[in-house]
Amino acid sequence: MHRILQLASCLMLSAAILAPEPGFAAKAPRHERPAPEDVEWIWQYTPDDTHKDGRENDLVTDLRFQPLLQQFLTAPQTFWGIPIDGKYKTLADTALDHLTVPDKVLADDNRYVSIEGCTVHFCPARGLLWIDLGGPHDRGDHHLVVFCAIDWDKQGHPSSDPAAEYTLYVFPDDPLTVDSAPGPKNGPAHVPPTLTKAIGRWAAEPLAGSGIVQDITHAILVDPDGTPHEVAPSDLGVEPPPPKSNPNTTAPVLKPRN
Repeated sequence: MHRILQLASCLMLSAAILAPEPGFAAKAPRHERPAPEDVEWIWQYTPDDTHKDGRENDLVTDLRFQPLLQQFLTAPQTFWGIPIDGKYKTLADTALDHLTVPDKVLADDNRYVSIEGCTVHFCPARGLLWIDLGGPHDRGDHHLVVFCAIDWDKQGHPSSDPAAEYTLYVFPDDPLTVDSAPGPKNGPAHVPPTLTKAIGRWAAEPLAGSGIVQDITHAILVDPDGTPHEVAPSDLGVEPPPPKSNPNTTAPVLKPRN
């Protein structure tokens, strides 16, 4: 009997050692995770005969919107906000900040949705949420969701100056690659042309009230695990802004020939 009790104690001790810590859950590979919730409900906020630019304000206040951000946007971020106890805002909360002031909800090819907005009190900090609603059919397991943000380079010119420079951050929920990204590639995936088209259209829109097209001089593509890759802005669809004119420059006065 004593030996049986010893054996039972050993088995219990082994189980306790091998058991995961409380609150810890190993992240299953993407192909083993359950399919995410259907997000087709977003279509009701895209443009119609009454709302030419969609209904972004109604979309971001929909009770399903924050859970959508929390489900898909899980990468670490360190570019926005002030860290508290060494921790920055979650990417989901950062995306919500950048979409709080409504702009547009656009649809392309009856499949892709672009949600645009900016932060409260500082609209040069702009956000774009791009969703491929055809994902589960073509990619087998989930929608591709990408959050993009434009961040002002505070060390340069003020944001009211056309010479101010900005950095574009792109956070896909699945690894994407571009040819110019340094280091090892993440796999065969590349940035979809439909995404670069949406980013280029959005980045080329002038700031409201100023007419300034932001000069995006740097671009960072961030993997879902938080690994950043600096890429050329053109790799993500960004075109250089139009040449900056100097209002103090006047045309030379031509003197008549003698």
